[in-house]
Amino acid sequence: MNLTGVLFFPVTPFDSAGRLAGDVLAQHIAAGLAHGPGGVFVACGTGEFSALSEAEHASAVRVAIATVAGRAPVVAGAGGPLGAALGQARAARDAGADGLLLMPPYLAKGPRGGYREYVRAVAAIGLPIIVYARDSVVLEPEEVQELAEIPGVVGLKDGVGDIDRIQRIVLALAGQPDFTFFNGLPTAELTTPAYRAIGVTLYSSAVFAFAPEIALAFLRGHDRLLAEFYAPLVRLRSRVPGYAVSLVKAGVRLRGLDVGPVRPPLTDLSPEHLDELDGLIKTGLGLL
Repeated sequence: MNLTGVLFFPVTPFDSAGRLAGDVLAQHIAAGLAHGPGGVFVACGTGEFSALSEAEHASAVRVAIATVAGRAPVVAGAGGPLGAALGQARAARDAGADGLLLMPPYLAKGPRGGYREYVRAVAAIGLPIIVYARDSVVLEPEEVQELAEIPGVVGLKDGVGDIDRIQRIVLALAGQPDFTFFNGLPTAELTTPAYRAIGVTLYSSAVFAFAPEIALAFLRGHDRLLAEFYAPLVRLRSRVPGYAVSLVKAGVRLRGLDVGPVRPPLTDLSPEHLDELDGLIKTGLGLL
């Protein structure tokens, strides 16, 4: 997979009855595509991966692939219990996805060899895999080296944020230039300078989902956005668990597309926080 620029993680829209709204998802993805993302990651963390049934997951992937129509790589989320991960991987492969973002297994944390076999089993489905390091998956350099030897494992998304650790991992994989690293922390722009310093320039952008103009301006070097938009956004995000996703969905609604609420156990923004987010978006757009 050739991933460049800003990576787009669309939300998953729900209608008034709580069902997946495929037509709205298509609109959301099409609007993002107009700004030229380097990849579309559907049914992943921002897309409320953990709240989707396997049927909903497969439907979201099909909508994304039909909407993107080859204009960018489409990567689908997969993970959790092994049986579910295999089913999601097969559905994504059959729909024509370009790869998988492998989320952590559900709760269970076995020894080092156990996680390696989990990855190997999903990789055997036949799609390129980017391993997502976060929560229960905290990898040492030698573990990433072992995973990189599995056919089909092509990259690592770092959601841990330990700069010392990711630097050692990057150095350990220096002999594999085709292995892709990217910064996968929430509101990754705030930590982009630190990651760039150790050679990781690719990052996922939650802001791209609701304000692609801001995300692209930051990519082009609009430095004021870091202090005046992204830092306050991170402060708001940190106030309530789950706001890393809820803020994004609220932002999409504020920009005019009704993508519905988040699903439990996430909660939507309080009126006060929604007003604060609205003001931040206006500030960010005003800086452009």
